[in-house]
Amino acid sequence: MNNHEIDYHIYGDDMQFVEVELDPQESVVAEAGSFMMMEDEIHMETIFGDGSGTGSGIMGKLFSAGKRVLTGESLFMTTFTNTGMGKKHVSFASPYPGKIIPMDLRQYGGKIICQKDAFLAAAKGVSIGIEFQRKLGVGFFGGEGFIMQKLEGDGMCFIHAGGTIIRKELLPGQSLRVDTGCLVAMTSNVQYDIEFVKGVKTALFGGEGMFFATLRGPGSVWVQSLPFSRLASRVFAAAPSRGGSKDEGSMAKGIFDMFSGD
Repeated sequence: MNNHEIDYHIYGDDMQFVEVELDPQESVVAEAGSFMMMEDEIHMETIFGDGSGTGSGIMGKLFSAGKRVLTGESLFMTTFTNTGMGKKHVSFASPYPGKIIPMDLRQYGGKIICQKDAFLAAAKGVSIGIEFQRKLGVGFFGGEGFIMQKLEGDGMCFIHAGGTIIRKELLPGQSLRVDTGCLVAMTSNVQYDIEFVKGVKTALFGGEGMFFATLRGPGSVWVQSLPFSRLASRVFAAAPSRGGSKDEGSMAKGIFDMFSGD
């Protein structure tokens, strides 16, 4: 399926949202829960899988939806289609502070590999699948699990990550070591493996994880400065039951209550 060609504009700095402009009959597919606002004459529909059309019939749709379950995502996604005569706009917001990264898949060989919760929205026709890591060490110790997401197609897609995002260009044979939680995305030609932190004292008392990702070029790598799991663990550690002060605990409880809706 050829991807719909969409225009967009990203607003904000650290609490960003992306506004997508749709021509008549153009569609965008988004992760459940990312919707922010839309204009009239935009039709919203919940679908199985990603709506890329790569699978036909009931079995094809079930297989597409099943791939999303393996990445820890919902069975369903939402499409937004402009049913009017003029240009219309629909907006999607990041679920936590950070950056939205626009990617034209045509510039990256039609495929990007990203962490399993990074996808935000994409032009209809982009396939959101699973990327199996061939080495067991990546699965057992990678932090992001044995399965990562892959985005395939020739259209625009949007991923999000926490803190500040930096893009690193790796030359052939050049390597980069990254905390497993800080890895956001990479092009398909980057080799990815998990390496154990050398030295028992460093591994146990260094304050970092016992494993990090080793990335080898050529290719592009996107790295985030503040994974949401790291932020959540610091807030949780500040709670009184975990040794934090009373004031810190009150703030942490307030944050958790805000997100839980209690």
